[in-house]
Amino acid sequence: MSWGTELWDQFDNLEKHTQWGIDILEKYIKFVKERTEIELSYAKQLRNLSKKYQPKKNSKEEEEYRYTACKAFLSTLNEMNDYAGQHEVVSENLTSQILAGLARYVQELKQERKSHFHDGRKAQQHIETCWKQLESSKRRFERDCKEADRAQQYFEKMDADINVTKADVEKARQQAQVRHQMAEDSKADYSSILQKFNHEQREYYHTHIPHIFQKIQEMEERRIVRLGESMKTYAEVDRQVIPIIGKCLDGIVKAAECIDEKTDSQLVIEAYKSGFEPPGDIEFEDYTQPMKRTVSENSLSNSRGEGKAEPKFGGKPKGKLWPFIKKNKLMSLLTSPHQPPPPPPASASPSAVPNGPQSPKQQKEPLSHRFNEFMTSKPKIHCFRSLKRGLSLKLGAAPEDFSNLPPEQRRKKLQQKVDELNREIQKEMDQREAITKMKDVYLKNPQMGDPASLDHKLTEVIQNIDKLRLEAQKFEAWLAEVEGRLPARGEQRRQSGLYDAQPAPAVNNCAQARESSPDGSYTEEQSQESEVKVLATDFDDEFDDEEPLPAIGTCKALYTFDGQNEGTISVVEGETLYVIEEDKGDGWTRIRRNEDEEGYVPTSYVEVYLDKNAKGAKTYI
Repeated sequence: MSWGTELWDQFDNLEKHTQWGIDILEKYIKFVKERTEIELSYAKQLRNLSKKYQPKKNSKEEEEYRYTACKAFLSTLNEMNDYAGQHEVVSENLTSQILAGLARYVQELKQERKSHFHDGRKAQQHIETCWKQLESSKRRFERDCKEADRAQQYFEKMDADINVTKADVEKARQQAQVRHQMAEDSKADYSSILQKFNHEQREYYHTHIPHIFQKIQEMEERRIVRLGESMKTYAEVDRQVIPIIGKCLDGIVKAAECIDEKTDSQLVIEAYKSGFEPPGDIEFEDYTQPMKRTVSENSLSNSRGEGKAEPKFGGKPKGKLWPFIKKNKLMSLLTSPHQPPPPPPASASPSAVPNGPQSPKQQKEPLSHRFNEFMTSKPKIHCFRSLKRGLSLKLGAAPEDFSNLPPEQRRKKLQQKVDELNREIQKEMDQREAITKMKDVYLKNPQMGDPASLDHKLTEVIQNIDKLRLEAQKFEAWLAEVEGRLPARGEQRRQSGLYDAQPAPAVNNCAQARESSPDGSYTEEQSQESEVKVLATDFDDEFDDEEPLPAIGTCKALYTFDGQNEGTISVVEGETLYVIEEDKGDGWTRIRRNEDEEGYVPTSYVEVYLDKNAKGAKTYI
C-alpha cells in the first residue's frame, strides 16, 4: 500500500492533507503550551493559598499552632506547597520534553514537505512541457499532411486539363512532391517526439511521482508516530508525579491522624491555668445575735481569751476568700498607714471621714464588711514601683517580671525567658571561645594577624556574658519566687515592719480621735488601726508557712564577701555555713547561715563539701 501507486493522480489532495497534518501538530503544541500555563497558574495559586494561611511570625497565630489540630493544618499547608511544586514539575517537563522538541520538528517537517512538493511540481512541469511539444509536432504533421493532400489534388487537376501547358503541369507535380516530403518529415518528427513523451510519461507516473509520494507518505507517517509519542510522553509526565502527589496526600492523612483531642485539651489547661485554688466555703454569719456579733467582730481583744474566739483570717481555713490578690498588694493595703481600707459604701455620714468626730450611738462597722469591701474594691497603688507598674500596664507594656499574669502563666513566661537568656549566654560563650582560639592562632602565627586587635572584641563579649548572667539570675530569682524556692521579695521587710511602731501620723490621728471623742474613749480610727495590724499579722502567717529548703552540705568561706545586692548574703573568711543549692552554672551558690539568713555567694569564694547524709537536715549554725 503505497501512495505512489494508489494516489498517483492525487497530488493536490496530498498537498492539502499534509498541510492539515502539520496544522494538527501545531494545534497539539498549542494545547500542551496552554496546559503548561494552566499548571503554572494552578501551582502559583496553590502556593499563594498556602502562604495566605501560614501563621504570621511573632503573632498570636504562631502560638495557636501548638495544638495538634493546628499542626495538622500547618502540615496540610506545607504538603499543598509541595503539591504545587509537583504541578510546576509537570509544566517544566511538558515544556522540555514535548514543546521544545515538537516546535523544532514542525519546522523540519515544513521544510521537508516543501522540498518534496517542489520536486513533484518540477516533474509535473517537465511532463507538461513534453506534452506541449508532442501536441505541437502533431499539429504540424497534421497541417503538412493536409497541405500535401491539396497539392496532390491540384496536380491531378492540372494534369487532366488539356488547356494547361506542360510547364504548369510539371510545376504542380513538383509542388505536390515537396508537400509530400514535408508531410513525411513532420510524420517522422511527430513519431520521435511521441516516443520521447511516452518514455517521459512512464518515468513520471511509474518512477518520479511514486518516489516523491513515497517520501511524502513516510514524512506523514513519521508525523503521526511523533504525535503519538508526544501523547505518551504527555501521560508519562503526569504519571511520574503521581507517586509524589500521593505522598503529599499521605502526609495530609498522616497529619490528620496525629490530631489528639486529649493533647489539645491539656494544652488549653497549660495555656490558661492560673494556679489559684477555688475559694472555700463562706462561713455563716449569725445575725440573730447582733450584739455578740458586734463584739466578736469589732473587739480584737476577744482573741486573748474573752469568750469564744473568732477564727483568724491568718489561720488555716479550709479555703481562701482572696485567691486572686497577690500577697504583696494585699499586705500593702492592710498595713500601710497612709492608705487605710476604703470605707463601706453605706457610710456617707461625717463619721466615715478619718479623724472626724463620730457619734457614740452609731455602731461600728463589722470587720467582715470592711474586708469584703476591700476584696471587691480595686487596689490602689502605694509605692513608686507599683505606680510605675500601673502606668506601664495602662500604656500597654507588660511588667518585666510578668507580675500581671497568674502564677502558672507567670512561671511559664519566666521559664521561657530564662531559657532564652541561657541560649544567648551559650551563644556568647561560643563566640568567646572562637575569639580565644583565633587569638591563640595569631599568637603562634603573627603573620596571620595582630592578637591585640581581638582584645576589644573579647572584652565586649565577656561584658555581654556578665550582663546576660545577671539578667538570667534576676529572672531565675523571680522564677524561684513563683515556684516557692525563695521567699517573696520584700517579705522580710513586711514582717519586720508589722510589729514596729506605726508611723507618727497614724498615732497622732489616734490621739486626736481620742481627744475629740465626747466620752474620752477610743474612736473607730484607733480600732481600725488595731484591726488592720492584727489582720495583717494573721494574713501574713497564712502565706509564711513554707518549709525551708534542706541543707545538702556545708561550705567554708575562703574570702570575705560583702553581699550588697538583693538576694546575696555577706560572709567572713573562715566562716562555715550550710549549702542549700549548688552552683547551676551561673557562678553562684545558695547558702544559709541560720533560719532567717540565706542568700547567694560567688562559688569561687567558698569551698563546698557536699554531704548526702546532710540532705534534709534542719539544724543551723
